[in-house]
Amino acid sequence: MKLLQIKPTIFKFNKINEFLKEFNIGEGDLIFTNNRLYEDFLKELNLNCNFILKDKYNFNEPNDYAIDSILKDIKNISYKRVIAIGGGSIVDVGKLLVLKNVENTEKLFKKQIPIIKDKELIVIPTTCGTGSEVTNISITEIKSDKTKMGLAVDELYPDYAVLIPELCISMPYRFFVYSSIDALIHSIESYISPKSNLYTEMYSLEAIKIIIEGYKDIIKNGEEYRKNIMEKFLIASNYAGIAFGNTGVGAVHALSYPLGGKYHVPHGEANYEFLISVLNFYNKKNPEGKISKLNDILSEILKVSKDNVYKELDNLLNNLINRKPLKDYGMLEEEIDIFSGLVLSTQQRLLNNNYVAMSKDDMINIYKELY
Repeated sequence: MKLLQIKPTIFKFNKINEFLKEFNIGEGDLIFTNNRLYEDFLKELNLNCNFILKDKYNFNEPNDYAIDSILKDIKNISYKRVIAIGGGSIVDVGKLLVLKNVENTEKLFKKQIPIIKDKELIVIPTTCGTGSEVTNISITEIKSDKTKMGLAVDELYPDYAVLIPELCISMPYRFFVYSSIDALIHSIESYISPKSNLYTEMYSLEAIKIIIEGYKDIIKNGEEYRKNIMEKFLIASNYAGIAFGNTGVGAVHALSYPLGGKYHVPHGEANYEFLISVLNFYNKKNPEGKISKLNDILSEILKVSKDNVYKELDNLLNNLINRKPLKDYGMLEEEIDIFSGLVLSTQQRLLNNNYVAMSKDDMINIYKELY
């Protein structure tokens, strides 16, 4: 039984110039990033490499149409190494740019074409949420299916994961909160996954502690204080990525995908919608299992009784940023049944990681509660 795999070699640098020198970035490299990072950190360095900027393709969260356009544009570029510098969307797409002879993203995600990696991949996250610098997972919206799909194959593992706190400092508060909540969800879903073990728990529990303690400090000292502890959050996100990369995530992510796909709600924000409701559902169904240990841990960190941990966690997160009703995103009441059916038909990869089984009626009840 495999317990833990950490595929990429992990580096940390204080400044991006240190990374560029260490990895000898230049000819034969393709950097995929966004306009802001290019202008702020890369433009004046006159690097002798190719750049692809996400902003040209007009998407926030990846979709198969945009990725197909990127693949078409790089088809005639000669490169041996991809450096993806950005948030989860950039990393998810960057992982696909190292694959051989891919022209149709939908066929790739449905595994209808061969998946062959023929280039090296370096990932530099600039948010503290996805942890995808250490996972073999890429997520995209498939337009024709009106939902998101995940592709999880070893060919998508980065060769190097590089943490550079300098690149995260200018992240707006809203993005910081939603991305770090995503990391918290990764660590919680990993901890209660059926595939969790003593090794993954080391990473998931440490991530939970760092993130919640960090949130308490930010609430106490003001939102600008996050910049003083950004490195801690970046490392916590990395820990959470190692944990869920080995165990998978579950219903929180599964329920969020139709919302994110249809209404283009950012990944971390969509996940935030479902966290507390899913935990309450799990706790009601099987309160004596692994979730009881999670509740003990949350009780200790949050300094409340075990019976009040979800209420207190919800209050903590809402003190950072308010969670909205689903209808505020434009979701229609009749979509509750549609979304539940979509989750059931397209997200079995995630539902198999649930702490307890979840029926379509259970999903409908959660959507109704949050509507």
